[in-house]
Amino acid sequence: MKLTHIKNPSTKWLLLVFLLVGIVAMFFVTHNQQLYQKPIGRVIKVTNGIRQKQTDTFQNVDHETNQKLIVKIMNGKYKDHKVTLTNEFSDSGGLDQKYQRGNQLFVNLSSSSGHRLIGTISGYKRDGVLVFLVWLVMVLLILIMRRKGSLAFLSVLLNGVIFFIAIQIDLSLQGNHVMLIFGVLSFVFAILTLLLVLGATKQMLATLGATIIGTSISVLISLAVFSLTHERGMYYESMQYVTQVPRPLFLAETLLGSLGAVMDESTDIVATLFELKSLDPAISAKKLFLSGRKVGQTIMGPLVNVLFMIFMADTFTSALLYIKNGNSWGYTFAMNMSLGTVQSLISGIGIVLAIPVASALAGLLLGRRVKA
Repeated sequence: MKLTHIKNPSTKWLLLVFLLVGIVAMFFVTHNQQLYQKPIGRVIKVTNGIRQKQTDTFQNVDHETNQKLIVKIMNGKYKDHKVTLTNEFSDSGGLDQKYQRGNQLFVNLSSSSGHRLIGTISGYKRDGVLVFLVWLVMVLLILIMRRKGSLAFLSVLLNGVIFFIAIQIDLSLQGNHVMLIFGVLSFVFAILTLLLVLGATKQMLATLGATIIGTSISVLISLAVFSLTHERGMYYESMQYVTQVPRPLFLAETLLGSLGAVMDESTDIVATLFELKSLDPAISAKKLFLSGRKVGQTIMGPLVNVLFMIFMADTFTSALLYIKNGNSWGYTFAMNMSLGTVQSLISGIGIVLAIPVASALAGLLLGRRVKA
């Protein structure tokens, strides 16, 4: 299949505009130091020390290297001053980073008693990477999917803004009503995303209904199981960096994750049935339902495996760290994988339930009042 639309003059102009926008954006983020209140420095010289071997009590081997960095300050009252900073990095790079000439860093600066400028590194300036990735996603979505891609990108931006607002509300309420806040947020996510991508159509209604019903039932089933088992084996204390009561946060996280998986599957099933309806206007509701079940059975396996792989990728590094430091497989699973496994199972329940629900809703909306 030839990509003949690339030869379209409008596409060429659009590609040129995106290229210019990308160049301007990258130039801006590499020269926007004056917009930051915190001092930013650019590494102009790097001297690496001798690589030293490190071994811990569990015979884990790593190598550490000391760096001497000469950094030129790019903003603030110390602009154009040079300061010598030290950094230590390891081969594993778990909690440190190797810096190179040209890197831009956030630094903490102060003057010594002899008016000598001293400082420490507080982090790497990463806005350039973030802007480039956002630009690349936007270009691919719009060039390949055109209007649909633009609406999908817009939905992501709006959902991000709404998610930020929800977090601010949660913080202002000091962690109270977490499930209410993120339950409403999930409903808003689903409506906004499907309205922008599918429009106010029957396809949107069927997908929304299947998403809400499948997600709600899966969460209710999980709550019932939690109640019957008294949540034995649920190690909420293993949640990292939690400053609120962990259980409601875990349920809110599970709700959002299950919503995404169910919406993905429901969209595929309903879109396929609508296409089938357009090919055969006289198809009955029963045939649509059976076809939807077959589609769901086909995509259910890959979707569940995708969730499992995402879960494994999220816990792989921490689980490996636990095992290499002498912990048993049972303790490693309990502290790193148990909650993720529960979330995957709840999402899997939602995926299974979404198949008959999406098929039934699409069949009811499309198969009625059809005259052969």
